[in-house]
Amino acid sequence: MRIIKSCDFGVMIIDSKRYTSDVIVFPEKVMNGWWRKEGHRIYIEDLGEVLNHKPLPEVLVVGTGYSGLVKVMPEVDDALKERGIKLIVQPTGEAYKTFNELLKTGKVVAGAFHLTC
Repeated sequence: MRIIKSCDFGVMIIDSKRYTSDVIVFPEKVMNGWWRKEGHRIYIEDLGEVLNHKPLPEVLVVGTGYSGLVKVMPEVDDALKERGIKLIVQPTGEAYKTFNELLKTGKVVAGAFHLTC
């Protein structure tokens, strides 16, 4: 289980490893260097790793950056709902805590975190 220890502008500590680029976090692994077709907008095609993960997460927590500047496009919520995935969108400093709490409840959760802005 991957617990996010801390997060600050541009840095996230997961377990004991330091990440300085955007990440997608699953309970069993971290995908470092998450890129989107538009840096500060998230479209459904930016979440291929999440949608192809087995099992599908029950919840996707999106961290929109330190100041919350990343925007999740409306189609993302619709596409996730169709697959039975709940979307939670928060600034990254709150989102990582939400991710940890959901993980502790035993939910299958994924987190997509922008670490700057």
